[in-house]
This record gives sequence, structure tokens and C-alpha cells, in this order.
Amino acid sequence: MKNNYIPTSICLYMNYFVHGMGAIILAQNMNYLANQFNTDSEGIAYVISGLGIGRLIVLFVMGALSDKFGRKPFVFLGGIFYIGFLLGILISPNLQVAFMFAVLGGIANSTLDAGTYPALMESFPKATGTASILTKAAIAGGQFVLPIVMTIIIVSNAYYGWSFLFCVAILALNALAVLKMPFPNHKQPIAEEIAKESVEQETKPLPKLKQKANFWIEGVCFIIIGYTSTATFYLVSIWLPKFSESVAMMSPSASAQTISYYAIGTLASVILTSILVKSWIRPVYIVFVYPCLSAIMLFVLFLFPSPTLCIAGGFILGFTAAGGVLQLALTTMSEFYPEGKGKVLGIFFTSSSLATFSIPVVTGIISKTSIANIILFDAFIAVLGAILALVIIARYHKIFELPNRR
Repeated sequence: MKNNYIPTSICLYMNYFVHGMGAIILAQNMNYLANQFNTDSEGIAYVISGLGIGRLIVLFVMGALSDKFGRKPFVFLGGIFYIGFLLGILISPNLQVAFMFAVLGGIANSTLDAGTYPALMESFPKATGTASILTKAAIAGGQFVLPIVMTIIIVSNAYYGWSFLFCVAILALNALAVLKMPFPNHKQPIAEEIAKESVEQETKPLPKLKQKANFWIEGVCFIIIGYTSTATFYLVSIWLPKFSESVAMMSPSASAQTISYYAIGTLASVILTSILVKSWIRPVYIVFVYPCLSAIMLFVLFLFPSPTLCIAGGFILGFTAAGGVLQLALTTMSEFYPEGKGKVLGIFFTSSSLATFSIPVVTGIISKTSIANIILFDAFIAVLGAILALVIIARYHKIFELPNRR
């Protein structure tokens, strides 16, 4: 707590708290926005796809610029871009204009990432992993709070735009605070501290490569898992409330709350999974088990839709789909390719970003036939992810020399 950058980190996490709300705010307001843009669920899904496009087009550029100009400008700009996205959606007269503002929202996300993750690692060089994982907790917090805000708006019959303005107010105050906060010198190497942390980690049993990884087997599997793991939880965060309302016949306010349970599940998973992978279970096994559990829950939801199962499904899918499969798959991929972590991260997250773009488009088309079929589609995506994880486990045992581990 003596760290001078604690107040700075609070501002950084607050941005991700709002990002958690921003990631689901279009889906939470789907019916209202459909009326505003004179469209249907497919049209709103098309707008949501703009977030993925915006993230993808600046994914690599923003990181390089952050290394050159420092972290604070990009944290500040990310907040300002997000404000532009939120206000822009409220004033958009049609789908085309709304889509452009959604692209700005995706750019905001990449801009925040470019400034925030390096700033956290530089602020807490002895706890880089923990500092990064807490962004996931902040996102889950936002995804827990927004459905509550939406419930208040629905019950009060108030203007739906208050949910957007609530986010804008937090971002605006936080952007002003960021300008006054100290940031570490981004040009000062932190390699020594990280090296110390690595030495400590090396006392734990680590796998050793017996042979070189084959990109065309496990490499391709990992890239596709980057897509499937993102698609599984992203689809749930967009469509579970709509499924709960139109298929399970829940009220609009109750269906919005399913995402709060989803966020609680995510937060619980982040805590429990972090403990498991630290001492008991290798990440590669969780990359297989969690998609299996997600697939089972999705099939059950499709076959037996009910309010109780939607609530339970929100929690379970938050735990198994959004609780860290993406991050653990990246960690495992880095074990297979230890000499090219930067390239691995870029390829992996490009695949992930493609999911945030394409899934809303595909599911929007599916929604024309049946909202229930979207959940079935997600179940098959989770099954694909589990099958690919099985291939990786087989390769893991073949190319690594595994020490004994509980």
C-alpha cells in the first residue's frame, strides 16, 4: 500500500469498470435502440459488431504508439473515445451512424488496453499478473452493476439513455483524475524486478520442451481457441437477456439481471481459477474442462428454457466461459512458443477480436429464425473449443517433459 501508484491504479481499474458496462450496454438496451434506429435485433447485432472492428483496426498501432509517447495519453484518450461512443449512440438517427460510433467504441477499448496494461505492469513490477487479472474483476463489477441500473430504469419507466449518461459521468470524472495522477516512466526498464519474480516462479515445477511445437497442429488449434473462447462468452453477454425474455418468458427487468449473475460467476471464477492454476492444476486442463461445462449448460438452456435455468446459466456461463479460459489459453500457448511471446499475443488477440466482430453479425442473422438457436449455436462453438483443447492436451504430453505436480 506504500506504492505511489495506488491512486493511479484505481483510476485505471475504474475505466475497466465502465468498460464492463460498455461491453454489454448495447445488448442491455437492445429493444430501446431497435426502436430508435427503426430496426430489429439483427440490426443492433450489426451495430455491436462495430466494436470488434474498431478494436481490430488499431490493435497493433496503439501499443507501438504507447511505447513511444507514454501510457497516460492513451489512458486519457481511451476514456474520451469511450465518452464519444456512448454519447454518439444516444444521438444516432440510424444504424449506419450508430455503427460508426460503435467502431469508435472498439478503438476506445484498444486505446485503453495500450495504456493500461503496460502502466499496471510498470506500477507493480513484482505483481504484474495480479495487477492484470484485476482488470477482469473490474470488468465483472461493471457487468454486475449495469443490469441493476437497467432494472431501476425499467421499473421507473425512465429514459433508457440514463444508463449511457451514468457511464459518461464516471468516465469524465475519471479522465480529469487521470490527468493529475503520476505514471511510471515508461522508458525505464522493469526487467530486473520481473526477472526476480521469474526466479521465484522457477522454484515451482515447470514443464520443459522435449521437441519443437508444430504450428500447424497446436498453433492453429490455439488460434481457433482464441476465437471460440471469446465467442462463447461474448455471445452469452449479448444474447442471454434477450433469450431469457423471449424464450424463457422472463420480464424485461428480470432478464437484464441474468447478466449480473453472469458477472458474479466471472468474478468467482477469476478468484478460484487463479488459486487452482497457481498450486494444483495446469492451465491446459482448465482450457478443456471449462468449455465442456459451458457446452453442457448451453445445451440444457436450449432444451429446457426457464427463468431458474437462465439465472443459474448466467452464473455458470460467467464462471466457465468468461472466467479466464481466454487468458489461460494464451498462457499455455506461450509455453509452447516461449521465444515469440509478443507475436503469439498479437496473433491470439487478433483471432479474439475477429470473434467480437463476426459473432454479432452471425447471431444477428440467426435471430431472424429463432433466439433459441443462438444458444444452440454457442453450445456447438464451446464443443469445438473443447475438442481443440483435447488435441492440445495430447500434444502437451508429447512435447513437454512434465514434472510431478499435484
